[in-house]
Amino acid sequence: MPNIIKPLVFNVIAECKTSKARASKMILPHGPVDTPVFMPVGTQGTLKGMLPEKLNEMGLQIMLANTYHLGTKPGPEILKKAGGLHKFMNWDRNLLTDSGGFQMVSLLKLAEINEQGVKFQSLNKEKGEVMLTPEHSIEIQNAIGADIIMQLDDVIKTTSPDKSRIEESVYRTTRWLDRCIEAHSNPDTQNIFPIVQGTLYEDLRIISAHDLTKRNLNGFAIGGLSGGESKDDFWKIVHLCTDLLPKNKPRYLMGVGFATDLVVCSALGVDMFDCVFPTRTARFGCALTMTGQLNLKKTKYAKDFKPIDKDCWCSTCKNYTRAYLSGIVTDLPIASTLLTEHNVAFQMRLMQKIRDSICEGKFPEFVQAFMLGVHPDKCYPTWIIDSLMAVNITLL
Repeated sequence: MPNIIKPLVFNVIAECKTSKARASKMILPHGPVDTPVFMPVGTQGTLKGMLPEKLNEMGLQIMLANTYHLGTKPGPEILKKAGGLHKFMNWDRNLLTDSGGFQMVSLLKLAEINEQGVKFQSLNKEKGEVMLTPEHSIEIQNAIGADIIMQLDDVIKTTSPDKSRIEESVYRTTRWLDRCIEAHSNPDTQNIFPIVQGTLYEDLRIISAHDLTKRNLNGFAIGGLSGGESKDDFWKIVHLCTDLLPKNKPRYLMGVGFATDLVVCSALGVDMFDCVFPTRTARFGCALTMTGQLNLKKTKYAKDFKPIDKDCWCSTCKNYTRAYLSGIVTDLPIASTLLTEHNVAFQMRLMQKIRDSICEGKFPEFVQAFMLGVHPDKCYPTWIIDSLMAVNITLL
């Protein structure tokens, strides 16, 4: 009998003895991914301003693309003819695609939601209205060929006060998951991840996680956060969900990318993250460092001949000064490329430090040092103190 290669293998390599943090290796069809991992967002099959060859050279293992936008342009037929998005964009490492469901929130004025799916006013004016159903979402994602694909979920803003509507979204998300599974034509090469919903209601999150984990799938996502809720509400839901989800499968927290959030949520047991923030803020002239952001538009950097970060290995920090970057940010396209490279490298370095500290048994000490670097006056936000205390980490 021939060997059957699983589309996802997840091995926990090391666990923090204090918190819920763990370091793992996830094997996908296009190679290994070390977790905890941050996935930069290439909405339309490209990280704006960066070539895939450069990302490969940097060692990036996985990035995210957007089903709604790719389904609109170039569309699934062209992607099929191209042999999938990997070939189309010249990227031979892993891809994750969202389902298009987030656009229910971000484009809500253009959308109508019912049991069938989501009716959008297409961004492509020639197409007019389009209906995104669970089946169509999976059809597009099958054409894209991403290694991890997301179910279409019913997304509600976390700030919504309508619990009955939120409860409806929880059960609908499960029904849509079953439709996604039924429609999925490439289960041997593409992994569907369900998405836990329920906004800030713990009882609804418990129901959602319980129902979704009945389906024997290879990973699970926590959705519906980073939507304007307080940080105190945010961390409590993450903490709850990582307790509810299987320990032997990856846990993906959608839409989270601030450095402090990555450290805290790794402590709470999350394995995967994504966000547009690092690449988007680069286009606005901001560079990320271990002690916070540098807004290179400020005049104080015009005569600063240091690199963004002397400890960073990216080619921007090796070859260009803050003064040079200050003179071109937001004016010349090359500045976006240089800062995007640095910010992607920063996220990669941060996640490497998290993984290494877990493997070395020094994760609590890393968290303490990181938080002290960001808050040298020790005036830590209450939510950071409380979230870390919940997993037995006390700050200095």
